[in-house]
Amino acid sequence: MFITGDDRIGLTWHPSLAASILSHADHLDIVEVIPEGLFLDSRRARRGLRLLSREIPVAIHGVSLGLSSAEGITVRRLDAFARLVDEVAPEHWSEHLAFVRAGGIELGHLAAPSRTALSVEITAENLDQATRRVGSCPLVENVATLVDPPASDRSEPAWLRALLDASPADLLLDLNNLVTNGHNLGYDPLAAVDAIPAHRIRAVHVAGGTEVSATTGERRLLDDHRHAVPDVVYSLLARVGARVPHPIDVILERDGAFPPFAQLLDEVDRARAALAAGRAQRKTPADRMLDVVRLRPDGRPAGWPSDEARARHARLEELLARVYTDPRARQQFKADPLGEGRRAGLDREYLEALGHADWPGLELAAASFARKRRTRQD
Repeated sequence: MFITGDDRIGLTWHPSLAASILSHADHLDIVEVIPEGLFLDSRRARRGLRLLSREIPVAIHGVSLGLSSAEGITVRRLDAFARLVDEVAPEHWSEHLAFVRAGGIELGHLAAPSRTALSVEITAENLDQATRRVGSCPLVENVATLVDPPASDRSEPAWLRALLDASPADLLLDLNNLVTNGHNLGYDPLAAVDAIPAHRIRAVHVAGGTEVSATTGERRLLDDHRHAVPDVVYSLLARVGARVPHPIDVILERDGAFPPFAQLLDEVDRARAALAAGRAQRKTPADRMLDVVRLRPDGRPAGWPSDEARARHARLEELLARVYTDPRARQQFKADPLGEGRRAGLDREYLEALGHADWPGLELAAASFARKRRTRQD
């Protein structure tokens, strides 16, 4: 498939932006809506969202399912998304490749899963369940992380490729998350973009962030959606435009600290220009055909993870959830990671990995999750 039709550029809906979005609808091609906290629970709000979708195309972007959770996704949560998708008929719906709860503990935000073959299988099975329950397959988004997830045995780009091979789900590629993780985990975000099969990228997020410091003095990047999009993200967007052979949706994410709406429109325009610049660098038709012969056939994994394997990974996530949310548990884990791992019922493979935990990242991740929980409570 090659470029037909038009790319679409838009931004994330927020109550404080609603009036400006409607009055500048001619400047936006699409609006992305986070449904939690309003649209999933209110029939009246869903009617309002349907009306908005008549003015401008709408996409649904979830933050609460936990597609990579070893505990799985409850039917109740999936049914709520199914009702929303059925009533609103969005352009597409998407979710994050993350876990958000474990062992009855709500993290308050998105935690990157440990990057293993087992977490790939767990995510693929969860995606299959979500697709069957909702009636359509979500786009899946790579997540930012301040901590290198304990027990990981491969790089993030390698994990993403394995997940795309194991599932028919296509990718919502967050470029600032690649920049953030490239800095925090030590890889080249441009190489990561090039490593992702271009035909699987269907949408893109652009956003900004800031630096944060651990008590050790180590500085890492935090993807907070409260700052302007950095130059490097626009450069990556141009690279995506040069590689991807079909139209894509590009969403500017901004969750707070909103500048004047004119500045947001300037960022939308800059994203549009960056993508167009990449499109102008597209390969010749003969070279494009090389992209096609590398396409993998759609298919599912040979087998889903066993209940025992899921339970083993769930014990790891429950331990991490306690470490992320409980200062006392975090201190105990730092003082004796192997002992805490044994008490959590982890096997030798996980115990060996815990001895190399990313302590500055754990500290910063815990602080970030706490800020998110406080923000939701305010």
